[in-house]
Amino acid sequence: MDRTERTRPSTRQRLLAVCTATVLAVPGLAALSSAARAADADLVRNGGFEAGLDGWTCTAGAVVNSPVRSGSSALRATPAGSDHAQCSQTVTVKPDSQYTLAGYVRGSYVYLGASGTGTTDVSTWTQSAPDWQQLTTTFRTGPSTTKVTLYTHGWYGTGAYYADDVSFVGPGADPGQPPAAPTGLAAGTVTSSTVALSWSPATGATGYAVYRDGVKVQTATGTSTTVSGLAPSTAYAFQVAAVNDAGESAKSATVTATTSTGSGGSTGHGLVGYLHASFANGSGYTRMSDVPDSWDIIDLAFGEPTSTTSGDIRFTRCPVTECPTVESDADFKAAIKAKQAAGKKVLISIGGQNGQVQLTTTAARDTFVSSVSKIIDTYGLDGLDIDFEGHSLSLDAADTNFKSPTTPVIVNLISALKTLKAKYGSTFVLTMAPETFFVQLGYQYYGTGKWGGQDPRAGAYLPVIYALRDDLTLLHVQDYNSGSIMGLDNQYHSMGGADFHIAMTDMLLTGFPVAGDANNVFPPLRPDQVAIGMPASTNAGNGYVAPSEVTKTLDCLTRKTNCGSYATHGTWPGLRGLMTWSINWDRYGSWEFQRTFDGYFG
Repeated sequence: MDRTERTRPSTRQRLLAVCTATVLAVPGLAALSSAARAADADLVRNGGFEAGLDGWTCTAGAVVNSPVRSGSSALRATPAGSDHAQCSQTVTVKPDSQYTLAGYVRGSYVYLGASGTGTTDVSTWTQSAPDWQQLTTTFRTGPSTTKVTLYTHGWYGTGAYYADDVSFVGPGADPGQPPAAPTGLAAGTVTSSTVALSWSPATGATGYAVYRDGVKVQTATGTSTTVSGLAPSTAYAFQVAAVNDAGESAKSATVTATTSTGSGGSTGHGLVGYLHASFANGSGYTRMSDVPDSWDIIDLAFGEPTSTTSGDIRFTRCPVTECPTVESDADFKAAIKAKQAAGKKVLISIGGQNGQVQLTTTAARDTFVSSVSKIIDTYGLDGLDIDFEGHSLSLDAADTNFKSPTTPVIVNLISALKTLKAKYGSTFVLTMAPETFFVQLGYQYYGTGKWGGQDPRAGAYLPVIYALRDDLTLLHVQDYNSGSIMGLDNQYHSMGGADFHIAMTDMLLTGFPVAGDANNVFPPLRPDQVAIGMPASTNAGNGYVAPSEVTKTLDCLTRKTNCGSYATHGTWPGLRGLMTWSINWDRYGSWEFQRTFDGYFG
């Protein structure tokens, strides 16, 4: 059904149509009218907000999927305090020319206007628009005006307003040609997390775009900038492009720089494994004291909720009827202390395949914090692993920005984890084990998508990882039981070989635009925050790879040798290590996975 309202033409409209037809029938006059119309164009960029806030600068705006006038998106902006929530866009125009600005709005005291016209700046507004109402204004540019700023805003303290289908019609200006590519790009001061760059000015440039490993990461107005948020001991490749109204130049020649070692994070390699502590399966039960010293982080599998939405997490050790060789609670706790005395970390892992956890309310959030704290305190554990799978995390349709999530299950989980981190302090170990569907798939799809219809779980871990990146000890994505995933080379990669692990890990260490939006980039994690998740054997899960493929993966990522068809965007000797499901299955397979790790890292 067409969403645009249709009404019967009025007498005035019918008369106007007749007059128009008569005028256009006059020879010469018709050609003049057609030429005039052909010269006009809609010059506003992303007036329907279908591409997010691309082209707009907003103080308090976001894109929503409801209400909308057309398409699937609209602007929602909320005034607060001294901020009237303005969204603006600067447009190139012709001097001494006529323009019409129009847009549809909803809300109270909503304004639409233009400034910098060179004549009289204009605005129009509505006091109250409970449904979509069109605002329109016209103006003529001054004799030397080449740019005007279009804007919409609300009024202080009057609540949110909405805007959609903004248009700006008039003669387009010839933007000329993009500048030439900048020259003289050089790296200056380098620290463990920053690289200073400088380059020669490009004639005709109004700004510059800075690329790191082929991904646009920031802009600059001058001929120097500092790229921050980098990982220690990591090589990066930088390029710069010049920008003006006509577009972006070709990229400059590449300059490389390697960050210094720094003092933050872990400098050692680690082996992470899950210990079947609450159940038995075909792999058999393994006592805590029988776990070899090679395992640096031991995740107790699993703490599970009393119900999906309760937030009440319980950890019940495997009963003797199911695990005849299970040790007593006293021996179990003593073995944990012995591991910790040897420098190992023991965590409670929450979730797993059968433990769906949805913190839909603040009450569930608070129960989660208190119940997890009780488990940690009872067994004297070092921290927490989040292994939420299945339908634990998904995104509401209107939740489109991973940097500022609004979905309750996401917001409440972030809050709970921050509370636990604050409670236990800097020594608290926080790890996560999402599936590729919840992380790397976000390169293509995020939530339900702009047009709807996508799986709302796509990329749903990204806001959690992003919000906790400064508190996160380790992320080990499960590179198993996965479908094919597109890498940064825009090719699909499948389980079964080194290339899959290389491509998936490269995405975490390079960063990637979420849902293909170059202006919404998930930033890279530090190498010491990343381990590669693999099954210990063919019995443990789909996606098992032989030791030779594990070695190829590590060679490519840490040394940039022995690589296959996938080209990485860097080299990361500080990569933390490997994770496996599970310690039990590795024991069942004669410790093949552990021996591969020990043989590589020593």
